Amino acid sequence: MEPLAALAFLATGALAGLAAGLLGIGGGAVIVPALLVLLPAFGAGGPWTPHQAVATSLATVVAAGSASALSHHRRGAVRWGLVWRLAPGIVMGAGCGALVAGWLPALWLQRLFAVFLLLSGMRMLLAAGKPAPTRALPTGRVLTAAGGGIGALSAVLGIGGGTMLVPYLARHGVVLRQAVATSSACGVPLALVGSLGFVLSGWGRDGLPAGSLGFVLWPAALAVAAAAVPLAGVGARLAHRLPTATLKRVFSVLLLMVGLRLLVT
Repeated sequence: MEPLAALAFLATGALAGLAAGLLGIGGGAVIVPALLVLLPAFGAGGPWTPHQAVATSLATVVAAGSASALSHHRRGAVRWGLVWRLAPGIVMGAGCGALVAGWLPALWLQRLFAVFLLLSGMRMLLAAGKPAPTRALPTGRVLTAAGGGIGALSAVLGIGGGTMLVPYLARHGVVLRQAVATSSACGVPLALVGSLGFVLSGWGRDGLPAGSLGFVLWPAALAVAAAAVPLAGVGARLAHRLPTATLKRVFSVLLLMVGLRLLVT
């Protein structure tokens, strides 16, 4: 990997880690758009660039999510009983979502991610600083189905699921700190199974650059993860000192701008 490319991937990881720790969102919202630009810029692009961006983002979540989940576990914030109830649906959904995404046309995948950014940015902009109404947490098949839907869509989009799972848990009465921690723990098996699905669905495809295992570009994934893991902890500490609601509004505008750009490109 060229030094400039390594620096760009490290910077992407640092920004994703900060956003994840500071704003409680998945790093994929930063990593995927960045890789859509960086991969072609450094000669690793091609007909599968959107698939590579999504798959590589998921691979980084395995490392960053594990570090985040461990940190939350040490503080006693992870509701492991809830993790075990969500995990079966999340794992099945992630596996199916990654396999399906491997066969989606590249332009569809990019536009689907653009729509996700637009919806996420709008929700974050409208909800910043406002308490959400709560309802009882469902049980049994309803919770499994919710996990399956979140896992499938997260795998298709290359995110750890926190952007969807944290609001879902918060709306159902889970304390926000526990919702973020529980989401971090759920994101690890989601990303692991999703990454494996993209490895399998991308196996043997023509036009993939060197260093690819299926759709996952491992040199980029390792560089992004190397910066995202430590910076997530820094972001979490800054969250207690900075005006998070204001930062969410600023970041939501950025998501809207990037989403519009991806939608029309």
